[in-house]
Amino acid sequence: MLDERKALVAEIRRFNRFYTRTVGLLDETLTQSAFTLTEARVLFELGHRSSPAAAGIAGEHGFLAEAFHLETGPAASDIAGQLRVDAAYLTRILRKFAGEGLTETRADPSDRRRRILSLTVRGEAALAGLQAAANHDIARLVENLPDRRLHELGDALRKAAELLGDPAHESPTVRLRPHRVGDVGWVVQRQARLYADEYGWNIEFEAMLAEIGADFIRNFVPSRDFCWIAERGDQPVGAVFLVHQDDEAAKLRMLHVEASARGLGIGKQLVDTCIAQARACGYKRLVLWTNDILLAARAIYERAGFKLVSEERHHSFGQDLTGQTWKLQL
Repeated sequence: MLDERKALVAEIRRFNRFYTRTVGLLDETLTQSAFTLTEARVLFELGHRSSPAAAGIAGEHGFLAEAFHLETGPAASDIAGQLRVDAAYLTRILRKFAGEGLTETRADPSDRRRRILSLTVRGEAALAGLQAAANHDIARLVENLPDRRLHELGDALRKAAELLGDPAHESPTVRLRPHRVGDVGWVVQRQARLYADEYGWNIEFEAMLAEIGADFIRNFVPSRDFCWIAERGDQPVGAVFLVHQDDEAAKLRMLHVEASARGLGIGKQLVDTCIAQARACGYKRLVLWTNDILLAARAIYERAGFKLVSEERHHSFGQDLTGQTWKLQL
């Protein structure tokens, strides 16, 4: 494990060198503006934490909103600590902003002892210019990335921030929603890619998924067939299908959870929802087919009460596999 940690440290440092060079963080100013990187960071924080429009909230709160105070606000050292900036340096930056007409202070209507620091119209314009330039630079950074790979980069960035303890990237609530136009195609694409990457399954598996998806769409009965998409924040991270077999039996099909969202109980949530809906529809049993190498999925099925009823070896998707049929009496 020590060697793995050393290797990870080296990889993070390598990425930092690549990223700072690529986005120009070693330049004297940020995005060819009049602001240094630290000044731009303070301006971003001030705008997003003290401006109702930027924050999307009704009040003007946040540690920079209280930078100038009379008796009750936090000291400059507290603010600097949260930004990880030297307190004296932060004070000079704030004085510079005030001198250039970028910020203003006024009494807090709810507490006259406190002063609120906020951006002026000029400051908001400066911030908007910085944001536009930063967005343009990052857009150029990913412009050659194929559309099909965009979600991979987004997932990786969110996961890295979460693992490194960024409070802004704490795991958002996972919700399940019914499928919409385009969702079945997304499931086919993502599950085919996932199993190719993790198990080496070839395009035959994608063909099978596409057939299942097409049958689901063609034969869809609103009161008997269901598909749920799991979303984490605004990102789809998994899915499951409940498909009628006959009046008494239904099939659980195409369960998957994105690698970036595993360990959050999403697979269990999808299966539990499928079982509850099958019972509500009056099905007597729920069946599924899987392969023995899919250990995580099998563990979920077992804990949900499914029983293994048959096994058979087969050569499919470019691999020698053991298929399994599982059944749950409802």
